Amino acid sequence: MIRLAVLASGRGSNLQAIIDAVGRGELPVKLVLVLSDNPRAQALERARTAGIPTVVVRREDYRSRRDFNLEILRWLRRYQVDLVALAGYMRVLSPEVVRAYPNRIMNIHPSLLPAFPGLEAQRQALEYGVKVTGCTVHFVDEGVDTGPIIIQRAVPVREDDTVESLSGRILEQEHQIYPEAIRLFATGRLRVEGRRVRVLEEG
Repeated sequence: MIRLAVLASGRGSNLQAIIDAVGRGELPVKLVLVLSDNPRAQALERARTAGIPTVVVRREDYRSRRDFNLEILRWLRRYQVDLVALAGYMRVLSPEVVRAYPNRIMNIHPSLLPAFPGLEAQRQALEYGVKVTGCTVHFVDEGVDTGPIIIQRAVPVREDDTVESLSGRILEQEHQIYPEAIRLFATGRLRVEGRRVRVLEEG
């Protein structure tokens, strides 16, 4: 069974969606670790409630970004992690971590990449005036929101949308597609061919 670690910095609603999917028997994974850079992250409480080991690795406790990321890598190796899921993790992983887990780190982003990468994607979409946005699960590479795309889900933009209302509807879709992407990985149905991620048929 795939050993999954989740990295989160905040509320952890995508973490909760993953925990719930595991609890329903929909994900053939073992959630072995939740790691956060924020000791006050609600994600840590969600993990503890579910009986999942937690660890806090704070950037300010390390002299360099590289040392900070190497400590994260040590925890991932200590727990023999097969797949890493970033769920509202607000830091860019260093090349050392990405290279240790090629095509084994996923992230979810609240836009239809490559549109609106980086922070405040929902605000970017509204300010640009697009009629459709959405969310993307992708593998992590050494760039920012540039890795191969696994699943996307479109969300229409309404005339009266605010950042908050649009974010809420996008988040509902995130909670569906992130567990699905993890399930596809865990069942061996993802094949990366250059920039393309092919989803193989079941069986």
